[in-house]
Amino acid sequence: MAKTYENAGVNLEAGYDVVRRIKKHVASTARTGSMGNIGAFGGMFDLASLGYKEPVLVSGTDGVGTKLKIAFAMDKHDTVGIDAVAMCVNDVLAQGAEPLVFLDYVAVGHNEPAKVEAIVAGVAEGCRQAGCALVGGETAEMPGMYTDGEYDIAGFTVGCVEKSKLIDGTKVKTGDVLVGIASSGVHSNGFSLVRKVVADNGFKFTDKCEEFFGDRSIGDVLITPTRIYVKQVLEVIKNCDVHGVAHITGGGFDENIPRILHEGQGLDIKEGSWEILPVFGFLEKYGKIPHREMFNIFNMGIGMVIALDASEADKAIEILTKAGETASVIGTITDSGVVKIS
Repeated sequence: MAKTYENAGVNLEAGYDVVRRIKKHVASTARTGSMGNIGAFGGMFDLASLGYKEPVLVSGTDGVGTKLKIAFAMDKHDTVGIDAVAMCVNDVLAQGAEPLVFLDYVAVGHNEPAKVEAIVAGVAEGCRQAGCALVGGETAEMPGMYTDGEYDIAGFTVGCVEKSKLIDGTKVKTGDVLVGIASSGVHSNGFSLVRKVVADNGFKFTDKCEEFFGDRSIGDVLITPTRIYVKQVLEVIKNCDVHGVAHITGGGFDENIPRILHEGQGLDIKEGSWEILPVFGFLEKYGKIPHREMFNIFNMGIGMVIALDASEADKAIEILTKAGETASVIGTITDSGVVKIS
């Protein structure tokens, strides 16, 4: 069937096979409010089933960036979907929103059903971690757009929060403390530089660097999926008066935490109050990157920051610890107008 289209490089039968393969992964993400089945033209969600009085919808979209190049090199495709979900849901979480639905977009040069299934399985795993439903998506086969074996993935999420509980930074005040939650690694930002550091030093992703990683390969460390903080941080928001939340992505500490500050406010970050993961020591050494600059590029071991009154810090840390996170007070909000890391 559709031989003319197939002669142009698009295999419709492979596309049908992908849909058959991913149905079970999509079904595993169902939650209260989920409606419809995969294959409809639009994903549906019953917002009324959640009982919000003044619902505010918070949306986010993102991709995985050039971290995909490492997945290609290692022929490992079951974690990048987690990254795609994480980058979106952690962003809407910063406004206090619970992610409800997720849609993915996978673009390939040549449709390989088993590979696409692995990618979507990762998306489903990320959705389960975040508690949101995978309600739709698109797999586009575009011959000539991508080198053989390569693809791109992006995602989109919609979350919801009561208007009265929206976290927009207006409550952030001088003297608030910053509770930092550990990252799992580089997450999904800065990989153009990461790949340059690896290449410039003659490393392969299959190589080991025992000084920093022991028996793990460089690629295995770098491809570690982005941590998803949704359920854990929502529990903190439920039980504490959270003033602000910052997702530490591209731009590191210098670009992301100030997004929750008022004009004239600054930060006093105490290095040593959390563990800087070995991967950042590797990048700093082999990239010859000035130490202070590392904080303006990478997350340096902190993936999410919560601002709240000092009296609530211990309670927040206890909740996060019980949820399996590593958290600590990493600094305070000041009236200096600058980001200080000492």
